[in-house]
Amino acid sequence: MTDTVLRQDEGRVAILTINRPDKLNALNQAVRDEMLAHLEAIENDDAIGVVVITGAGAKSFVAGADIGEFEGRSPLDQREAMRFPRIFDVMGEFPKPVIAMINGFCLGGGCELASSCDLRIAAETARFGQPEINLGLIPGGGGTQRLPRLIGLGQTMKLVLSGDMISAQEAHRIGLVDDVVPAAELRRKTLELASKIAAKSPLTLRIAKEAVRASWRMAIEEGVRYERDLFCLCFSTEDKKEGVKAFLEKRKPAWTGR
Repeated sequence: MTDTVLRQDEGRVAILTINRPDKLNALNQAVRDEMLAHLEAIENDDAIGVVVITGAGAKSFVAGADIGEFEGRSPLDQREAMRFPRIFDVMGEFPKPVIAMINGFCLGGGCELASSCDLRIAAETARFGQPEINLGLIPGGGGTQRLPRLIGLGQTMKLVLSGDMISAQEAHRIGLVDDVVPAAELRRKTLELASKIAAKSPLTLRIAKEAVRASWRMAIEEGVRYERDLFCLCFSTEDKKEGVKAFLEKRKPAWTGR
């Protein structure tokens, strides 16, 4: 791998930084390939419990796809470029919690990348949008599918059909981001949350993520039954035994991930 995506570990948190600040961290094939390679390594790294995704510099998280790659492509060329596994889908199904640390422009593919994360923390200076319509295109990284599940049909239609940008405060109001913080505190606040999550049982985090994500694809009756099954599954784990014992003994649990 090159330095297109940088990895830095802080305790049990891996920070992946898309490192193309001169291109506002636009997604090209090299970024996608390196992100997939890093995520595969992190998935198999028991020392890491949470992933944080961000962009290099102060201007941009990810300003979208690298539009230069679109020129001259046929539909078949583009279909091949969008072959699976795609970064949006891998992140959307990643077993460990993923937090987007949004430090600036979060547009197009960047907004789709953030939407595929589990949590989104934004600097108050960040800007969001799905501007593909201005290029004669539509979102192609899940924007028409994940966004409605986050912010509803009407707000998604407004973003996708207008191509307008919105502020971090408006993104928070409609549910696109979970927290907005001063830009100078973005890293500290995000890592505080990431470290708090990473301190939990890694096995139970995986089960909890699966239960919540299931609500996107299941009717309520089916989802409640699935939640019940996963809850009961926790009773087979060593971490459940340790968690209950530690609570009764008024001490911190020592998780093993089993």
